[in-house]
Amino acid sequence: MIERYTNPEMGSIWSDQAKYQTWLDVEIAACEANCKLGRIPKSAMETIRLKASFKPERILEIEEEVRHDVIAFLTNVNEYVGDAGRYIHVGMTSSDVLDTGLALQLKSSVKLLKKELLFLEEAIRDLARQHKQTVMIGRSHAIHGEPITFGFKLAGWLAETLRNKDRLNSLEKDISVGQISGAMGTYANTDPEIERITCELLGLECDTASTQVISRDRHANYVQILALIGSSLDRFSTEIRNLQRTDVLEVEENFAKGQKGSSAMPHKRNPIRSERVSGLSRVLRSYVVAALENVALWHERDISHSSNERLMLPDTSITLHFMVTEMTAIIKGLGVYPNNMLKNLNIYGGVVFSQRVLLALVENGMSREDSYRLVQKNAHSAWNQKEGNFKKNLENDPEVMNSLSTEKLSDCFSTELHQSNLRVVWERLGI
Repeated sequence: MIERYTNPEMGSIWSDQAKYQTWLDVEIAACEANCKLGRIPKSAMETIRLKASFKPERILEIEEEVRHDVIAFLTNVNEYVGDAGRYIHVGMTSSDVLDTGLALQLKSSVKLLKKELLFLEEAIRDLARQHKQTVMIGRSHAIHGEPITFGFKLAGWLAETLRNKDRLNSLEKDISVGQISGAMGTYANTDPEIERITCELLGLECDTASTQVISRDRHANYVQILALIGSSLDRFSTEIRNLQRTDVLEVEENFAKGQKGSSAMPHKRNPIRSERVSGLSRVLRSYVVAALENVALWHERDISHSSNERLMLPDTSITLHFMVTEMTAIIKGLGVYPNNMLKNLNIYGGVVFSQRVLLALVENGMSREDSYRLVQKNAHSAWNQKEGNFKKNLENDPEVMNSLSTEKLSDCFSTELHQSNLRVVWERLGI
C-alpha cells in the first residue's frame, strides 16, 4: 500500500524488518523447543539467543544469487551465529517459517484493527446518544418515507460495528495458528512436540492438519472479513455523502480552516474523506476473488498463492486500518444540521405522514381502498409543487374532514409515534 494510506502503526507490522523478525522468532522458538527436548546443546542455544540477527539489505543481496528468500534469510542469520547455526531450521521446511511468521503478522494486525474498531464504536455511540431525538426523514429508494431520528440511523451503524468486532474476535482465533510439521506436513523429520512447544512460545495454536502449508481457507477468511468490514464503512460513508448533498445538507464532514474544496470553485465543501473510504473499500473487495482462488492449491502445496499474498495481505490490513481511523475522524468531526432535517421532513406539507392519515381514516370506519385513494390524491397534489401542502389539501377535502376531526388530523402529523418504541433499540445497544 502506498504511504498516503499507510498509518505507521499498521505499516510497521508489514515492513520487511517486521517480516524477517517473525521468521527469526519462529526459528528461535523452534530451537528453544529442540533444546528443551535435549536436541540442541545449551551452549549452542545460548549462542543462538545472543547472536541470531539479520539485515534486510543483506538478505536481499543473497537472494539475488540463491533466488530463495528463506535460504537467503538463513544464510544471513548464520553469518551472525556461526557454528551454532547448524541447529537452526533442522527438520523444518520453508513454509513452517513463512506461514507461522505470517500468522504472527496477521494476529498483530487483527489486534490493532480491534483496537481501532473500538474507537469507532465509541465515536458512533457518542453521536447516536446525542441525537436520539433529532428527528429526520427516513428514506427508501432514496425517496422520503417516514420520520426516524438521526440517532436511530446511527444505531444501525453501531450494531453493525459491534458485529464486526465479533467477526474480528473470531478471526483472531482462526488465523492464530502455526505449523512446524516439515515437508508435506508429515512430521517425518521433526517431532510434533516441537510444533506444540514452538507454537506455545509464540502464542499460537498448532494447525490441526497442515500439509506443507497452512490451508488457505484461513487466509481467504481473513481477506473476506476485512473486505466485509470495509463494506460496512462504505455503507456509512455513502450515507454521509448522500446526506451532505447541497440539496439535502443534513450532515457535513468537518471542513478544516484553510482547507480548499476545488481549484476552480471556491464555494465547494466536498465529502472527500467519505469518498476516500468508499473508494478504498473497492480495493478491499477486489482482493476477495484472489484470496478464494488461493484455497485450491495443487496437492500438498504450490506457491501460486505466495506472489499475490505479498500484495494482498499487507494491502488489506493497511487499507482497512486506514479506513477505520478515517471513519472515526469523520464521525467525531461530523456536522449535524437538525433544522435542515426538519425542513426536509416537512417538505410539501408533511406528505411523509400519509400512512398515519390512511390508518386514521380506516380506524374511523372508511374502507382501506377509499382511504388510500383519498390520501394518495391529496399527497400527489402536493408533491413537487412549489406551494404544495399535503396537510392543507386534507383540511380542504370534505371527504377527509367528514371522517376526521381537526385535532385527530393534527395528531397524524406528530413524530412522537415514530419515536415511541425506539427505546427498545436504545436498550439493546446501551445508548
